[in-house]
Amino acid sequence: MKKVLLLLALSGCTTVGPDYQRPEMPLPAQYPNASEEKETEIPTAWWALYRDPLLNSLIGDAWDKNADVRLAAARVQEAEAFAREANALRYPEVGIGYSATRNRVSEVTTPPPPTTAGLARTQSQLLISTSFEIDFWGKFARADEAARANLLGSVLSRDTVLLTLAGATAQAYFALRSLDAQLTVLDLVIDSRREALDLARARANAGLASELDVHQAQGVLSDALVQRYETDRNRQLVERALAQLTGRLDLKVPSGDLFALPVPPTTPPGLPSTLLERRPDVRAAEQALAAANALIGVARAAQFPAISLTAAAGSQSAEFSDLLVSRAGIWSLGLNAVAPLFDAGRREARTDQARARREQALASYQRSVETAFREVADALVNVERSTVSEGELQLRLQAARAALDLSNERYKSGYSPFLEVLDAQRTVNDAAITFVRNRQARLAFSVELMKALGGGWKD
Repeated sequence: MKKVLLLLALSGCTTVGPDYQRPEMPLPAQYPNASEEKETEIPTAWWALYRDPLLNSLIGDAWDKNADVRLAAARVQEAEAFAREANALRYPEVGIGYSATRNRVSEVTTPPPPTTAGLARTQSQLLISTSFEIDFWGKFARADEAARANLLGSVLSRDTVLLTLAGATAQAYFALRSLDAQLTVLDLVIDSRREALDLARARANAGLASELDVHQAQGVLSDALVQRYETDRNRQLVERALAQLTGRLDLKVPSGDLFALPVPPTTPPGLPSTLLERRPDVRAAEQALAAANALIGVARAAQFPAISLTAAAGSQSAEFSDLLVSRAGIWSLGLNAVAPLFDAGRREARTDQARARREQALASYQRSVETAFREVADALVNVERSTVSEGELQLRLQAARAALDLSNERYKSGYSPFLEVLDAQRTVNDAAITFVRNRQARLAFSVELMKALGGGWKD
């Protein structure tokens, strides 16, 4: 009997089901518009590259207080508990119990009860027992493998939440600073249009211009004031969104200078294959694939016989005081083997379901890799184009301001109509707002590139 049990225990290393291997993902040799410079290190706290203490503080608050982070952390704790449970299934479960019974036997049974024993009898029993299914086919090992993959996937999903939250906070902050800059532009525009209105009134009072000029000047001034009210409203909305992201519902962000924020240099993106190790969402999708692969082994093992050992040891006596004497000892040892004989294909169907779920996980992994590659390529194009556009937009703004100065001088001298001044004012307004928004876009696109590459990394 001992030799049989030893043989069964040693045979428990058999594991059915496929072993996991990372699938081949054909990726281009390099990104479109990629820099050929040597890859540099980016700090884990990549937002520090913008050198703004307030931004650093806001992202720190978001990581500490945001509800999505707490939710992701709780899911990690749940996955960790599941992993401990799956690992515990590989070991025997031992229990201890005590029971006491009293019963009366019949006097008219065949054979009759002994006359020396009473008809009412008491039994006390103290027993330690265990039941252990030998992992002959690796069912518990595969379940443990799946649980550990799910745990790692939960950790990586939490990292994805942190990366996404840092990016969303930074972009909301840049939007806020952009609106601050737009308010500054609009204040200058309003001052300029008030001066134009005063000039038009003075010329109309002097008989050098018509009332039409006054009405037109008042119209464009009111338009600028309404535009400022709308911009201020949008700023308050963005500030509230930032308050929710950071978990500080009473957040008040003072005005700041958008152009004081440096735009980090274009990050050399490395090889596309490094996304498989950098991006937490890609790695989480791979862990989901690994878990689905392991569950095939769990389903496959259910098609084979289940072999279990049972054991119990303790003591039994009629009197409680005799439970611990040597003569009261009892024990039992058992072997149980159950094999499926006919189940109408249920277990095979469950195995096919597990294989289908693996194919679904493989498709999701492929999609995550392809999406990651596209996001990096898009971010590189956006960063490059917005950088090139900024130079041209600055030249446009300078030309528009020079044209406005010339138009004002020509109008004062009576060489041009007021309509020329109005057109020049609108051009300056549009050029200044576009220039500000392009700088915001450059900052936002640099954040998108950091996120697309998986955050900070070391060479």
